[in-house]
Amino acid sequence: MRIIRYALFLVLVTFSMQTVAQINQWREMHKVKKKETIFGIARDYGLTVEELIKANPEMGQPDYQLKKGDFIFIPYADADKKKTATPATTTVTPASATTKTTTQAPLNRTSAQDDVRKRAVRVGVMLPLHNVDGDGRRMVEYYRGVLLACDSLKKRGISVDVHAWNVPIDADIRQTLLEKDASKCDIIFGPLYTKQMKALSDFVRTYNIKLVIPFSISGNDVSLNPNIYQVYQSPATLNEAAIQAFMKRFANHHTVLIDCNDTTSRKGVFTMNLRKQMEAKGMKYSITNLKSSDEAFAKAFSKNMPNVVVLNTGRSPELNATFARLNKMTVATPGIVISMFGYNEWLMYTKPYQELFYKYDTFIPSSFYRDPQSRDVWHIEAKYRQMFGTDMMYALPRFAITGFDQAYFFLKGLHDKGKNFNGTRAESDYKAIQTPLNFKRIGQGGGMINQEFMLVHFTPKKSVVKIEN
Repeated sequence: MRIIRYALFLVLVTFSMQTVAQINQWREMHKVKKKETIFGIARDYGLTVEELIKANPEMGQPDYQLKKGDFIFIPYADADKKKTATPATTTVTPASATTKTTTQAPLNRTSAQDDVRKRAVRVGVMLPLHNVDGDGRRMVEYYRGVLLACDSLKKRGISVDVHAWNVPIDADIRQTLLEKDASKCDIIFGPLYTKQMKALSDFVRTYNIKLVIPFSISGNDVSLNPNIYQVYQSPATLNEAAIQAFMKRFANHHTVLIDCNDTTSRKGVFTMNLRKQMEAKGMKYSITNLKSSDEAFAKAFSKNMPNVVVLNTGRSPELNATFARLNKMTVATPGIVISMFGYNEWLMYTKPYQELFYKYDTFIPSSFYRDPQSRDVWHIEAKYRQMFGTDMMYALPRFAITGFDQAYFFLKGLHDKGKNFNGTRAESDYKAIQTPLNFKRIGQGGGMINQEFMLVHFTPKKSVVKIEN
């Protein structure tokens, strides 16, 4: 039947269209049967009518009618609610997907019968999933991306069992880890906060669970725990990758470093290290100032070699002023060849500066890129809008696509390779929509850190090319 075929879609829409604060405050979903009433359903689950309506606000509308086949939230009764996070469970199966609360025997992780390649991948999400502040709203969007990935994997015949816990900044994650489904997970995405890291790190080591840390976090747990996968790369790591990419690509260019007089900039670390390495390799460069006279500014450029321009700030006003100076100079000096090497922040300025990025053959170092012209991007953004009734946040990177990429990469990897999946590029055929993933182990007994890095190249032919390392 059509209603069964699209059960998963209805579940995800219903789940996401409720107020975000409701996430993880329900114990299961109920599919309405013929002749059932709100009063009868509340009675059967030991709830008051008010509790059921509070969990399903649309019931309070004057014209609301309970219909056979509807999916509704079943909340915990007020007397049963806990201060700690409560799990929401979604089972995604390849055929007729439904939502249910899963109860299983204790997991024997040493048993050959427990092969993740032959069953549903058990996923845990432990992040602040609420509408209280920006952290919660961003993580809700990330989680929705995880659900989109599960839906896509379902279409490829891969079953996923998702358990999500709201773990806000003031939560004691040790209480969350006591939940019966936590220790059954094959993989957990989280946490967002450093203070929750120690308990979760110990937990995944004890139960042999893979832990994906999606965003920036302090501490050095990844170097001590082989179960941890750190997606975020430190500024120092990205700076070094950018310098190496620069040295390789622009060895035969004349480098022009422009001092933009931005006292708030922290890009001096990058330009200082770049100069040291250029000097060690004997690469020529010159320095000019954004306030220099036209003559002094032009003198810093070579007329015989291609030039590459590097600023010591990532801010938009100084970038705009630099483009103005370059436009004036190229009119006065036809034939001069100029490329630009920028910063990740420049991706935020693509809309106003895209034509100038093309004109000056711009390279932007980054660990992610969302191409707004990509068919894959169009598809996932349209799917998000269809399923959740809103557009993704305007953020860099997009949190929902981040969740999609990470979930799809790891869940398909676990399904294909089993517990031996390490997250290397050679093990996965997944082509990321925004954030490529390629993990490398740290030391002998450490975890895995994402090594992926790219140059986003805005070519003079008005195309955007991702050059991966």
